Parts: sequence; structure tokens; C-alpha cells
Amino acid sequence: MEQDNEEEVKTFKDLGICEQLVEACDSLGWKNPSKIQAEAIPHALEGKDLIGLAQTGSGKTGAFALPILQALLEAPQAFFACVLSPTRELAIQIAEQFEALGSGIGIKCAVLVGGVDMVQQAINLAKRPHIVVGTPGRLVDHLSNTKGFSLRTLKYLVLDEADRLLNEDFQKSIDEILDEIPRERRTYLFSATMTKKVRKLQRACLRNPVKIEAASKYSTVDTLKQEYCFIPAKYKECYLVYILTEMSGSTSMVFTRTCDATRLLSLILRNLGLRAIPISGQMTQVLLLGALNKFKAGECNVLICTDVASRGLDIPSVDMVINYDIPSNSKDYIHRVGRTARAGRSGVAISLVNQYELEWYIQIEKLIGKKLPQFSAQEEEVLMLFDRVAEAKRISIMKIKESGGKKRRRGGGDDDDNDDNDVEKYLRLKSGKNGKMSKKFNKKRV
Repeated sequence: MEQDNEEEVKTFKDLGICEQLVEACDSLGWKNPSKIQAEAIPHALEGKDLIGLAQTGSGKTGAFALPILQALLEAPQAFFACVLSPTRELAIQIAEQFEALGSGIGIKCAVLVGGVDMVQQAINLAKRPHIVVGTPGRLVDHLSNTKGFSLRTLKYLVLDEADRLLNEDFQKSIDEILDEIPRERRTYLFSATMTKKVRKLQRACLRNPVKIEAASKYSTVDTLKQEYCFIPAKYKECYLVYILTEMSGSTSMVFTRTCDATRLLSLILRNLGLRAIPISGQMTQVLLLGALNKFKAGECNVLICTDVASRGLDIPSVDMVINYDIPSNSKDYIHRVGRTARAGRSGVAISLVNQYELEWYIQIEKLIGKKLPQFSAQEEEVLMLFDRVAEAKRISIMKIKESGGKKRRRGGGDDDDNDDNDVEKYLRLKSGKNGKMSKKFNKKRV
């Protein structure tokens, strides 16, 4: 027990971080290292390759950024480190953290992501930044097409959210990048989950790595209060409005399965006077970041999103996550609910489950290893909202149809054209044949 206490009070200076970076941590409000930072940084400073497994929101970026910046201070050079991310939003966020930590030492970063002009990115690369952060596809584009750009002198490679980087979408690009960079380098893999693909990559590009597991295989933080609500499919919007109204002072993220659902739900909620804004992978980078910034600034306190927002985004003030649609992949649940209760704060996660999603929900409980308590809501109270919600939904569908029947182009925001067929398909998906609640399921859980 005494050893545990000693670890808890460790400072960044105790870990071997230099004074300049300790001051940078202090200015960011990082008083003490998180568990993953305390365990990973000493090994990284010794020059070891790392595999870091930790819960989302546990400070993984600091765990790899601080050792890289310290090594850069000792031997400054351009194109010193490259960090790969599966999403544009996470790449931008990682670069911001590097710049914040390195603000006092003149660190230059370049962000290479899709949805942004390549010419401007090439101009930034010509300035010879120290750190390159990007998505695999866009990095390969620049390695192939941007004159004078290479990573042949690279000293550090980081794969953040490595489990996602190893799916089929990125595999070819990752292979091309590994062929272009030096074999003599330090490599860090960071992920919330360890998969067979991560193990495969570990064998391919790490040398005698140190594995740091700062959490059990699939777990959620202790400060997160998790509940479920088993409901008829036809009343789902009602329950969502009820919960958001009951928690009206909270900042909430609502996860849906499709891009069309984000738009329709945000319109329904706005028609009911709630400050909701959607984000999805169909939005341009400018619209997506604009929506995120409105949410971060408190202009909107309800973010309706797909799983594009389930990983990597650091939005410190999220009080509640609602799983409006249960994810079909149970691991995605861990990442979704990890948007709240971050860095020691408390948070609430509520999952709305209908009979068609029951099997998926059971898989989630098996994954996290516990049965969740039921959210307390009187059905009579909830259904008092039914007429208002139904009218708001009718108006929202009418608005979507009136906005035009043309197929929405990629990049459309919440006020762009939508496709009638997609909305109709979504509505059919939501309305089940049988709206009755399973008494057998509820009895089993009491």
C-alpha cells in the first residue's frame, strides 16, 4: 500500500522530465502524472520501444509527447517524430498538445489530414517542422507527391489508437509508411485495447518493447456511473428528450449509429428548445471543427454524433454520454463512454436499449464484466412528452424533405441537402413491429 501511495504523489520531475517541460506541464494544469504517464515515461526516456494500453482519457498523448520533446531538446532536428492517428480530429488534437507542451521551446508541428488543401500542407512541410502528425492516407500522399519531403531521418514513430490503424482501411498506407522510414528508430504503440492485429504489428516494427498496461483489458473508470434503460423502440426519442431535460444543466454527447440519425435527432431536439448540434463523418473538416468548437465553448450543450467522435477527442467538460443506439461492436461502447469521467472527474453514461439491440447490449455487459443498474424513470412521466416529441419529429422530417431530394454530397453539414430515402430507411429502422417491453428481461435483472 505504501508503494502505491508513493506512486500517486510522483511528479513529472521525479520521472526524469526536464525543468522546461515540467513548467509546460504546470501551465497546462498537469500537476501529477497519470498512471500511464508514470509507467511509460521512465522507459521511454531510457530509449525503449513501448506498447501502452490504457483507458481512453487517461493521458496517453502526454505519455508519448513528453519523452519525444525531451529527446528533441537534446538533439534538435527537422522531421524528428511522426505520429499517426486514425481520425482527422484526433490528429489535430495531438498536434495542439505537442504545440502547447513545446510552446516555450519553439516546437513546430505540421498536420497532414484529408479534407484540407494539400498545397497549404506542403508549404508547412517546406518549413521543416519537428513533429508531423497525420492520418496514414494523407501522409502517403505527401511522401509520394510533395517534392523534397521525406521521413528518412525520422527518430520516433507513434501509432495512436493502434487497434483502429490496423484495420483494412489503413493497412496498405501503414505498410508504405513503414517502408519509407528508418528501421533504426523508437516506436510507440498506444491503444485502449490489445487486439491480434496490434500483436502482429508489435512483432513487425518494435524491438524488445516494454508493455505497459495501465488498465484491465476492457474497463471503464471507477468515477463513471453507468446505467441502462430498456424501452420500446417507438418511445426512444421520448426517453432521450426526458433524460436531456432532467439533466438540462449538463453537457451531453448522444451517440447514434448513422449520419442521418444525427441530423434528424438534432432537428427534433432543436424544435423542442434544446441546444443540440450534430457531427458526423459526412461533414467537411471546417464544419466538423466548427461544430466541435461550438460544443466546447458551451454555445451548444448537446452533441449528437456517430462513432467518429468516440475516440481521441478531448472535450473535458462532458458530463453525460447517452447511447441512443447501442453499438454493434461492444468495444466501441468503451470508447464512447470514455468521453466522460476523464482525468479523475465523474460522469454518467446511460444506454437506451430496445428489444432489437438486446443481444448487443448483453455483449457489452459481458465485456465490462458487470451488470449495470437500471436508470430510474417513470414511464408515465416520460410519455407525457409523447405528443410534443411526435410533433417535433413531424416538423423535422418535413424540413429535411423540403430541403431537397438530391443525394447529399459528402461534406454536407446539418443544413445541407439530405436524401429522402436515407431518412425513410432510418425511420423504418427505428420503428419496430413490437413496441412492448420484455417483462422477462426486467424480471431477470431485478
